[in-house]
Amino acid sequence: MSKSAAPPLMAIFRSQLQGELLARLLLAPEQTSISDLARDLGAPFATVHREVERLIRADLVQATQVGRTRVLRVNADNLAYRPLRDLVLLTFGPRQVIDEEFGELAGLEGLYIFGSWAARYRGEDGPQPNDIDVLVVGEVDRDDVCDCADRAQRRLQRPVNPTVVSRARWLEAGEPFLNQLRRRPLVQLVPAPSTEGDTNTDVRRS
Repeated sequence: MSKSAAPPLMAIFRSQLQGELLARLLLAPEQTSISDLARDLGAPFATVHREVERLIRADLVQATQVGRTRVLRVNADNLAYRPLRDLVLLTFGPRQVIDEEFGELAGLEGLYIFGSWAARYRGEDGPQPNDIDVLVVGEVDRDDVCDCADRAQRRLQRPVNPTVVSRARWLEAGEPFLNQLRRRPLVQLVPAPSTEGDTNTDVRRS
């Protein structure tokens, strides 16, 4: 999907890039810079710069000059901050929240979002997702996975459904469920061992 098109996740945003940029700024506690944002989002510096300048003019983001770098931070005192953050969390937030909650699992070898949210994120039209489907690849403790899902569910205010597969199952070419999953949109957060046909993924990490 073109980054300039209105995103199916929430068409009130001007573009996919705007939604991703807002998620990166409003949901991440650390300060950042325009260069870091452009790198993380895989977008041209000039495009990100224009989007950031709009947010600065709206007083949602504040910029401080540190040496030659403009350091950006969210203005949490802006009255629009909380409602906008909540909207961004519900729409573009799952990518960041799932990465934060599942990304440090012991034994993790791959992490994806699949299902309806991934399809909307990748540009397929359809109804708004009611839940988030997560694929965890690796030899992980299933109780730990459930804990991660519970935390993510509380943050995202919707069900988070984890599916765990071993490295061996992931590398098998003949399992119907995984073959069908690979043919559908996937949002890749942590790269799994490569398999033939595993091309329908978004490989940038938040």
